[in-house]
Amino acid sequence: MMRVLVACEFSGTVRDAFRRRGHDAWSCDLLPCEGDPTYHFHDDIFGDKGILTLDWDLLIAHPPCTHLAVSGARWFKDKQEEQAEAVRFFMALTDAPVGKVAVENPISIMSTRWRKPDQIVQPWQYGHGETKATCLWLKGLSKLEPTNIVEGREARIHRMAPGPDRWKLRSKTYQGIAEAMAEQWGGKPKQD
Repeated sequence: MMRVLVACEFSGTVRDAFRRRGHDAWSCDLLPCEGDPTYHFHDDIFGDKGILTLDWDLLIAHPPCTHLAVSGARWFKDKQEEQAEAVRFFMALTDAPVGKVAVENPISIMSTRWRKPDQIVQPWQYGHGETKATCLWLKGLSKLEPTNIVEGREARIHRMAPGPDRWKLRSKTYQGIAEAMAEQWGGKPKQD
């Protein structure tokens, strides 16, 4: 059993994939959890509670991409302070005192500000007929292997209509990718 912390996750998708496999997995976000809040820290990961000091085996982080994603490049000149803070937050996650770390983001400025990602995955490699390039920067982890390559290359997320919950819908991890993380980085499932 691993102790897993999923940072910047309000949905519980990745956390729950690890919990189903018998791991002691928790999520942490400034937002309340949309799923079962029992295993959720509704807090700042770097806040006073010292969440990162709780002896984790694996950290999977989904830092906000608003000021990092190249899809928003046309606004970069107007948000340099916000972008500098986003870069600091991203780097703090990569430097977390955890042996195994995965930091996830879309195609972003981190490829030039820091380094290229170790891997770029797509939902269609994990059972979802959609495109959404997802970069993974890894420490102590192997690259994810595709689990269910399917037809279809719809850019549903990219073409999503504007609306108040668009950012939330765009930020959720695909279930197939979450399951691959739990299976490949979490080891064998629990025995009943």
